[in-house]
Amino acid sequence: MPTWMALTGVLPALALMTLVDLADAKRPEPHWQVRKLALLGALAVIPVFFLQTWLAKLVTFSGPSAAFFDSFVSAALIEEGAKALVLWFGVWRHPAFDERLDGIVYATRAGLGFALVENVLALSSTDTTFGFLGTFVLRAFFAVPVHAIAAGFIGDFAARRRFDGTGPGLLGGLVVAVLLHGLYDTALSLAQLSTVSIEMKGALALVPLFVVGVGFFVLRARATEALRRDDEAHAHAGRRVQHAEAGYVLR
Repeated sequence: MPTWMALTGVLPALALMTLVDLADAKRPEPHWQVRKLALLGALAVIPVFFLQTWLAKLVTFSGPSAAFFDSFVSAALIEEGAKALVLWFGVWRHPAFDERLDGIVYATRAGLGFALVENVLALSSTDTTFGFLGTFVLRAFFAVPVHAIAAGFIGDFAARRRFDGTGPGLLGGLVVAVLLHGLYDTALSLAQLSTVSIEMKGALALVPLFVVGVGFFVLRARATEALRRDDEAHAHAGRRVQHAEAGYVLR
């Protein structure tokens, strides 16, 4: 597949990055900071690749067991773990991470940076134009969003714990991300097994749609709630400043 065609794989990730930026338009994050998270997410593909290659050599079993291991451990745990580390080391202690919504913004940017590189690599391995188009569409509407959604839950849970002291925090978000990602990959892997019936293949085909659809709407609701709480916090801080200034004038 020509290089220029494979490079079109960056478009879905860039489009979703833009949508996240629009959702954060009220108090946007520093451009250089979100770009750094995307770059770190993209670079995370390198150690993830070597770790997954090493794990593949350890797998001596096949069939459904191999599908579950590859999906939940080799893919979901390692990839989502890498995104969690990018969030932790890339921005967790930075002053720019000062709102609940920031957790989702930064984490999804890391996830989309990872998805951008993965998508280009996947498209470059296609052999025909038809295969390229099919892969592009399916990954644009499913694989790339899954990376963003799963990472978004990591950031959301981490931010809730940081600012409100509630929820299981970053590790809890990582568990949710691994479950979503693993369920998505497992359905695709099982559907490719020759031992699986046609009826079961049809049922498994609905799982990615369920993961992306439900994951998107739940994460969007949590982002809306985070923004509402951030607005309340800013309004409260503004009133405190006004009261302090008024007291100063009276003195």
